[in-house]
Formats: sequence, structure tokens, C-alpha cells
Amino acid sequence: MNRILSTAAIEFRIALRNRWVAIALILMAVFSLVLSLAGSAPSGGLGVDRLSVTVASLTSLSVYLIPLLALLISFDAIAGEAERGTLPLLLAYPVARWEVLLGKLVAHLAILSVAVLLGHGLAAGVAIWADRGSLAGLPALWRLSWSSVLLGATFLGAGYALSALSRRPSGAAGLAIGLWLGLVVLYDLALLTAIVADNGGWFTTDAFPVALLANPADAFRLFNLTASGAAAAAAGVGGAADAIPLWQSLTSVLLWPLVALALATAAFRKVTP
Repeated sequence: MNRILSTAAIEFRIALRNRWVAIALILMAVFSLVLSLAGSAPSGGLGVDRLSVTVASLTSLSVYLIPLLALLISFDAIAGEAERGTLPLLLAYPVARWEVLLGKLVAHLAILSVAVLLGHGLAAGVAIWADRGSLAGLPALWRLSWSSVLLGATFLGAGYALSALSRRPSGAAGLAIGLWLGLVVLYDLALLTAIVADNGGWFTTDAFPVALLANPADAFRLFNLTASGAAAAAAGVGGAADAIPLWQSLTSVLLWPLVALALATAAFRKVTP
């Protein structure tokens, strides 16, 4: 545990020096405030409180922003060490590789957690100040917060894996952006195209729910929209929230961080100093 915490402390200081802490805090605070102020107008028409509708908007924000921040923080975690020449020294210490990864994960996840809590706390404060009935939406906001941290852990693990495979920060950065575009943007577009082409056939009824759960970003969105009861405020793929049981999306949200970290550990084991 001391070795893991020592690695985490070093990584946190590096993140402070590289301004990642400030960047994550500012982005989450600004976007959360904007969505809280402007994104909850339909609450009356939907029959839910202001904060619950804000949670639906924050869910869409988190799907795009949390994975991007996680990948930008983690893409050079190993490749950067290799390029700076510090990787052989790091591996020479009596520290297991999984302990190194876990230490980096603790530091980077702490940054994302603080950013998430700050952004969501500001959004909750604005919603409750405007409507005292928004207190009913606090459980939904809490679910969104801890599941956002799990989503960040998933993409941090993916970033470590890409960093270990590329061994160069420039290559890792390209792979990270490609992964973000593929899973967060293009994946849903491909699913919607397939649904239109399928016209209510086998893909729509059987394969589509499985495809949604196989993507950590979509599973995160479905879990929060279903749990908050604000699925009516969503559109597109998010509108499928009512058709998939809550336990299935929750299972996907809980399993993906473990899968991503296992993949990162396997990739790091193949790295030679």
C-alpha cells in the first residue's frame, strides 16, 4: 500500500505541474453550471423536478467529457516515462507493475473525482436554489457522480493500455483520440444507422441492447437515465433506457473498470525497459 500511495503522490504532483488538475476542475465547473442554468427548462413539462432533468443533461455531458479527460490524463502515463528515459529506473525499483498502474490510477482518479464532485455540487446548488423541490433529485445526482468516477476509471485503464502499446506519447495521443471518437461518437452513429437499415428486425430486437451494454459510455448513459427516471428527456440511443433492465446496465458499469485495468496490466507486462 505504501508503494502504491507513493506512486500516486508522485503522479498527482506531475498532474499539478502539467495543469491537469486545474483543467479538469475548470471544465467540469463551467459546463455543469451552464447546463444547470440553461438545461433544465423542460422540467415542468416532464413532471419531474429541476435537478432530475439537470441530471439527464449532466449525463450527456459526462459521456463526452469524462472519457476525454481520462484519456488526456492517462495517454502518456507509460509512453511518457519511456520517452523521458525514466521507465527503466521506475521498473528497477522493487515495485510490481500492477502496483505502478494502481498508483497512477489512484492519483488520476482522485483528480477526476474532485472535478466531478465540484461540477455536480455547483449544479445541485443552482438547481436547489432555484427550486427547493430539486432536493428529490439528489439521489439521482449521487448515482451520476459515482458512476462518472467509474466511467473515468474505465477510460483511464484504456489510456494506460494504449500508452503501454504505443511506447511513444505522440502515438498514444493519436490512439486515445481515436478510441474516444470511436466509442463516444461514432459507435452510436453506427448503431443508429444499423437500426434504420434493420427496420425492426433481429438487430433492433436482440443485438441492439447487447451492443449498448458492450460500450462503457452507452452503459453509463443508460444506467443513469433509467435510474433517474428522466429517460423522457433523452433522445437517440439514450431513448432506449426504458427497454433495458437497470441491473444489466449497472453490471456493465461496474465490470468495465476491472476489464480496462486488466487489459492495461496485461499490456504493461509486455513492455520492456
